[in-house]
Amino acid sequence: MQRDPLTERVIACAIEVHRELGPGLLESAYAECLAEELSRSGVRFQRERLQAVRYKGTRLAAAYRLDFVVEERVVVEVKAVERLADVHVAQVLTYLRLSGLPVGLLINFHASKLVEGLKRFVR
Repeated sequence: MQRDPLTERVIACAIEVHRELGPGLLESAYAECLAEELSRSGVRFQRERLQAVRYKGTRLAAAYRLDFVVEERVVVEVKAVERLADVHVAQVLTYLRLSGLPVGLLINFHASKLVEGLKRFVR
């Protein structure tokens, strides 16, 4: 997989949050701290962006929320679970397909080493 400076920056921010807090908190705490770290790093992002979905020809506004959209290119889904499951992967892949964004990061802050709880997807 090719190196991507933007996802590397996001991952560096997530690693900093994990180093500071460690595992064991709720997802909302990690998301709040990741937002702060992204801001400090000068990365443009939207948090909990509402996303419409087309269903049988009808556009349904605000059908779901993306945890983070970074630089209008990367979907970041934050988790704090014992282990990532197939449904978490499916969630990110579906978000990529429905949003049309090219890259997704699935970050599980509950992992003892963040690298073990990190998955990158390219559409």
